[in-house]
Amino acid sequence: MINKRIIVAGMAVTMLFSACKTKDLKMTTKEEVPTDKKIVVYQVFTRLFGNKNTTNKPWGTIEENGVGKFNDFTDKALHEIKDLGVTYIWYTGVPHHALVRDYTAYGISNDDPEVVKGRAGSPYAVKDYYNVNPDLAVNPVNRLQEFEALIARTHKAGLKLIIDIVPNHIARKYEGKSNPEGVKDFGADDDVNVEYKRDNNFYYIPKEHFEIPNGDIPLNGEKNPMVDGFFDENPAKWTGNGSRKVQPDQNDWYETVKVNYGIRPDGSKDFPELPAGFDRKSYQEHFAFWQDKDVPDSWKKFKSIALYWTAKGVDGFRYDMAEMVPYEFWSYMNSAIKMKNPNAFLLAEVYNPNEYRNYIRLGKMDYLYDKVETYDKLKDVIRGKSNPDGLSDIQKGMSDIEHHMLHFLDNHDEQRLASPEFAGTPERGKPLMVVSTTISTSPTMVYFGQEVGEAGNENAGFGTHSRTSIFDYIGVPNHQRWMNEGKFDGGKLSESEKSLRDFYKRLLNFSIKSSALMGNFQEIQSVNRQNNLGYDDLIYSYVRWSENQKLIVVVNFSSDKTSEFDLKIPSDIISKWNLKDGEYSLKDQLYLKNEIKLIVNNGEGKAKVKIAPSESFIYEVK
Repeated sequence: MINKRIIVAGMAVTMLFSACKTKDLKMTTKEEVPTDKKIVVYQVFTRLFGNKNTTNKPWGTIEENGVGKFNDFTDKALHEIKDLGVTYIWYTGVPHHALVRDYTAYGISNDDPEVVKGRAGSPYAVKDYYNVNPDLAVNPVNRLQEFEALIARTHKAGLKLIIDIVPNHIARKYEGKSNPEGVKDFGADDDVNVEYKRDNNFYYIPKEHFEIPNGDIPLNGEKNPMVDGFFDENPAKWTGNGSRKVQPDQNDWYETVKVNYGIRPDGSKDFPELPAGFDRKSYQEHFAFWQDKDVPDSWKKFKSIALYWTAKGVDGFRYDMAEMVPYEFWSYMNSAIKMKNPNAFLLAEVYNPNEYRNYIRLGKMDYLYDKVETYDKLKDVIRGKSNPDGLSDIQKGMSDIEHHMLHFLDNHDEQRLASPEFAGTPERGKPLMVVSTTISTSPTMVYFGQEVGEAGNENAGFGTHSRTSIFDYIGVPNHQRWMNEGKFDGGKLSESEKSLRDFYKRLLNFSIKSSALMGNFQEIQSVNRQNNLGYDDLIYSYVRWSENQKLIVVVNFSSDKTSEFDLKIPSDIISKWNLKDGEYSLKDQLYLKNEIKLIVNNGEGKAKVKIAPSESFIYEVK
């Protein structure tokens, strides 16, 4: 989706449901999400990953620009991804979504370009939840079997996988042609003569025809028999982002319709609510609560979808715009998933910090995007809008839920880390990546191509510069050089790109093996910022430790200044680490070349550090 967060914030999403606040509660997060090592998620845009075509014509067709397939994820490709230090793959864009291509020979209806974004279509306008995108199959007839084979290959490689579920909205022309027996289509039993009814799947604008938005030019003006200024939707439905207009704006999510979860048009709830204290209950207790409850029909439909994919071996889900759906529904569905697979990985796109704890504790989410806190702060730092001191306050403010806040610097919605609009160069992104990976116990996510410096410079057509388009058939140049015509050996990478990938490989592999990174955190920024000659504004430092490992992390966000200073390790940390007065070796674990001395005197520690521009050290105390 385009401008998701702006739209959500602007609406304040009237339909979003005020939740009881649970900020003052503390919890042991690892009891809720058991793990003894870091999780690293590798997000791939499935349609683009294996594409070898380098034409990159704006608005190009599959024949002109090419497309990747499930089969491109070979055993070799998956081995190389795992070897990078990855534990999960997020295959983005797998469910069958609306697109502009003729698949009528396979029993699939054509989609109207006037309600499709781009030519390849948005992966978040799902057309059939029980099947997969035909573009991704060598043989569209066997597309589901080809994805099932990819599930098996992924597991064979020692990786787990997640796919998207988009409960808030579906394609304007949803057609469940692959529904299991007994499953009715969305809207099949709706009363279309009323705006709202609890068990309707959609919201309606009775007696009004849908009108396509003004301003958007489908297919960049290319002639198409379905581009006629009309899309047959009568009565009109509410648009996916909540717009109640018969004619949505071109910046609305006009290619989708909003799903009704039993939230009345005035924002009140038309379903059972969780009793007080359920923020402390297990998923088993949540599951038991819902067994005798009458819930809206849309809840049942999406639970069936999630359990269908769980039964096929999918290890979890990334939920698009989860905060636009009530957390009671998430309690209902997530607890059912966990009953089938207690280790399911459930990740939600949520941008409202005031709701984080509700979606974790009441919605039973494992992980949420740490976007508006850690990501935005790091972006401000590298763009010269802030110093890094506030990172410490962010960690303190989320100390009770830090494990649940997934960290990323790149994904399909955001500007590429290496783009001029973000870090500017891959090198300048390195200190951000070190902090993002090591500052908390949370999972780390990398977007394919990030590890070789992809900057998203292409003019794809509908997709915008600085982001790798999710709407177009396009190639990803840096990634394609690593892919090397399907050899997946980095054979066409430049030396700097090889070096960058090696940096990511060392960092990620260290992170998934480090016990300290699953242990304690304490900032040492504040003590080092006080009267410390040479400790510049763009230096940031903190410590991480477990029973068996003690780490000191120092990064330099400056792009042009080398800093030299005495790094201070305060007495409370020296005491917690049980270090006696004396000399200790600090060996960098990132490059394995730099070794300095920590001198402990009168219970306080100091180490002489020299750090180059965009450099980072992860010192282990020996």
